[in-house]
Amino acid sequence: MIESGDKIAIALSGGKDSVVLTHVLIRMYGKRRDIEFIAITIDEGIEGYRPPTVEIARKITSSLGIEHRIISFEENFGITLDEMVKKGGKKPCTYCGVFRKYLLNKTARESGSTKLATGHNLDDETQTILLNFMQSDIDRLARLVPQRKQEGLVMRIKPLRELYEKEVVVYASLFNLPLDLNECPYSHFPVRAVIRDFLYDFENKYPGRKFSVMRSFENLIPALKQLHPQISLNQCRICSEPTPGEICQACQLRRELGLFPFRKRDYNNNGY
Repeated sequence: MIESGDKIAIALSGGKDSVVLTHVLIRMYGKRRDIEFIAITIDEGIEGYRPPTVEIARKITSSLGIEHRIISFEENFGITLDEMVKKGGKKPCTYCGVFRKYLLNKTARESGSTKLATGHNLDDETQTILLNFMQSDIDRLARLVPQRKQEGLVMRIKPLRELYEKEVVVYASLFNLPLDLNECPYSHFPVRAVIRDFLYDFENKYPGRKFSVMRSFENLIPALKQLHPQISLNQCRICSEPTPGEICQACQLRRELGLFPFRKRDYNNNGY
């Protein structure tokens, strides 16, 4: 996943997975002169939950000696996630997911990064695979397929995708890494919670089944690519970020939340 000449942007939330990811990557590649690293922390504005993890992110990047950028919803969108939830009609995870991806990709690209590393572990990946399958959301399932390079999008890599969550925790404990094991107050998505508990129970009774789910998904990749071929991306008419349509999801949500007009630098020369 990492090659000579890469500049890796690490999505560092300050949670256990991203902290371990950062530590592992710097421990393995930090002394190489042909690879650069930058950590990006997105502060969504979740009272009581995000401030401690932002502080952990500061500590880990300081101890490892890598560049660290903290990007906030409030600074970029003029409103925190807590305020979005009160103002809008969508689920918190919808706002968080869209805006986090938007800011991570934009910041990584503007920093000159060639790849964006996220801390998804085996548990995360198998939950998402099974969740999309159970909800018959094959389009979202296809989006998990590794894609070719596209203009405007920084290629994502998941170095921890074949590690159990418990292994991530053990690693963090062995190296005395700062940890915040609290769950996001918006993370209690009922269907995903059921899928998570089912997989935990299934894995305990039949060890290795999470790998079976992963391998089954990988065997489906050729069919998924055929059913959902990668489409060319356009530039959003409002912010110029890559999107399959005319207006990106982030700008659609901003419009729904009444966040326009917005920062001048988010608008292109077409007057939108």
